[in-house]
Amino acid sequence: MQKGFLPVTKEELSARGIDQPDFVYVIGDAYVDHPSFGHAVISRVLESRGYSVGMIAQPDWKDADSISVFGEPRLGFLVSAGNMDSMVNHYSVSKRRRQADAFTPGGVMGKRPDYATVTYCNLIRRVYKRTPIIIGGIEASLRRLAHYDYWSDRMKRSILLDSGADLISYGMGERSVVEIAEALDSGIAIEDLTFIDGTVYKTRRREDIYDAVELPSFEAVRADKRAYAKSFYIQYCNTDPFNGKRLFETYDKKLFVVQNPAAKPLSTSEMDAVYALPYMRTYHPSYEAAGGVPAIREVQFSLVSSRGCFGGCNFCALTFHQGRIIQARSHESIINEAKSMVWDPDFKGYIHDVGGPTANFRHPSCNKQLKQGVCPAKQCLFPTPCKNLSVDHTDYRTLLRKLRALPKVKKVFIRSGIRFDYLLADSDPTFLQELCEHHVSGQLKVAPEHISNAVLEKMGKPSAEVYRKFVNAYTNMNAKLNKKQYLVPYLMSSHPGSTLKEAVELAEFLRDLGYMPEQVQDFYPTPSTISTCMYYTGLDPRTMKPVYTAVNPHEKAMQRALIQYRNPKNYELVREALLKAGREDLIGFDKKCLIRPRKGEAPPRKKPKKKPVPKKTIRNIHPKKKKAGK
Repeated sequence: MQKGFLPVTKEELSARGIDQPDFVYVIGDAYVDHPSFGHAVISRVLESRGYSVGMIAQPDWKDADSISVFGEPRLGFLVSAGNMDSMVNHYSVSKRRRQADAFTPGGVMGKRPDYATVTYCNLIRRVYKRTPIIIGGIEASLRRLAHYDYWSDRMKRSILLDSGADLISYGMGERSVVEIAEALDSGIAIEDLTFIDGTVYKTRRREDIYDAVELPSFEAVRADKRAYAKSFYIQYCNTDPFNGKRLFETYDKKLFVVQNPAAKPLSTSEMDAVYALPYMRTYHPSYEAAGGVPAIREVQFSLVSSRGCFGGCNFCALTFHQGRIIQARSHESIINEAKSMVWDPDFKGYIHDVGGPTANFRHPSCNKQLKQGVCPAKQCLFPTPCKNLSVDHTDYRTLLRKLRALPKVKKVFIRSGIRFDYLLADSDPTFLQELCEHHVSGQLKVAPEHISNAVLEKMGKPSAEVYRKFVNAYTNMNAKLNKKQYLVPYLMSSHPGSTLKEAVELAEFLRDLGYMPEQVQDFYPTPSTISTCMYYTGLDPRTMKPVYTAVNPHEKAMQRALIQYRNPKNYELVREALLKAGREDLIGFDKKCLIRPRKGEAPPRKKPKKKPVPKKTIRNIHPKKKKAGK
């Protein structure tokens, strides 16, 4: 492998002695050669296997010449919208256009199209009619089967059909992309690649689909929300690489989209090999004039120690993308990366993060997972920790100690999130002590998300009592260490299951805590989450029971305003919400009140409680009927 960035121009390709690249990689992000960016990992993995890759970052989707920089690739096009779904990248939950794009040089918005994967593939097909197209990344992965699209507010077909691509490499694609490359290189036609784990393909031959579970047809899920809820839960229960079944859905009775089981997780040595590839660890120098790529700042001095998450939050799509089985790098791999990182001229002595989707998950949740997979219909931590859960922070604690001891390292932070219920399940308090002593800088961010158990149950999060227990443990540990450090809770409004009653309950919790968050995350219905399925169907797909969901923008605004009830701009919304919830008692001058009455206005009268009717009166109203014959 040659050192340096992968070629982005025909001249750079020729300088490597290559006339025609094996693959051309079209991406919606700027080209950042860092292992936190999916396109960098996939292209470097292919390069390590002897395949050449030309990078086309953020092409002009209105100009067909923009994807012809390298001509036709020998094996095929790879297409990804980037590190985020392009619609999440472009729009807030209120569907307002965002002002900046951290994955674009200079943070400029608008350098990629909406539904970028589909648009790029359609552009390629206009020029190269028969060249294989393989799509991947988070956008393709989470839209691989029929799905609800929040931005158009309708069911959409598999992205494989709308894009005109030949194959989806879903999830973390290191295994599947190499198998695809080797198959194409051996002369197998793209339409015959029906056997690779971690892929989705299309076919018109029903007889070729074997050992598979049939999902409701697209026509059925488009017409019936109940059918979609059932389909989604079947998909959810078949995301595991060991026990997941092959799935397929039908379109117009003659076209079939088939999802093969997920690719097997990487071993520790395989993870180490991926992260040891010769990444340049920064953005392409051509972006320097525009001010660089802002997203690099979040990861430049952070270390990925694991992938996967068995936390199982219902609003998170990790189950569908990285999976629930933890895959971890070795200490040696992480420390070697840290040793090279500290010599960066911009390194100031602070490692910003050591973690993954959940920082304190460093091994599978139980011993059986790497042979039998995760339990399809059970969670490791919800509603309470499983009796088979392996709770041990020793490995993570040891890793952090080694990193703290490195020359030039002043502090090692943990920013990717601690699962506090897992921490509490550990009978050894040493990790909590070292967390407070060495890895917090005044504030620790945690994610209780809500305080109402009715909402937490729909979120798949631990009960409010567990969070309160963690708050006490954290407070007591800091007192023991003589440190003044605080918790910053992440909270979510308008999640399915939350009415104004639960929103007021959350506001009261914040009042008692004496804390008002600067930012509030309104529930965002992104593809392939249980919570999004609840939002669209009004049903909990796990039980098929109805779930209340705030879909009216005004009600969602009221729920959000209640979390920031102290903000004067939210006064009218908070007042309206309290009146609608029947909580006039929270408008007044008492210390328990959330807001005061309007100027010159008396506090709303509290509705008098109905007095219970005395038992004697009840008997008088409903006298016992005498039995016949008496």
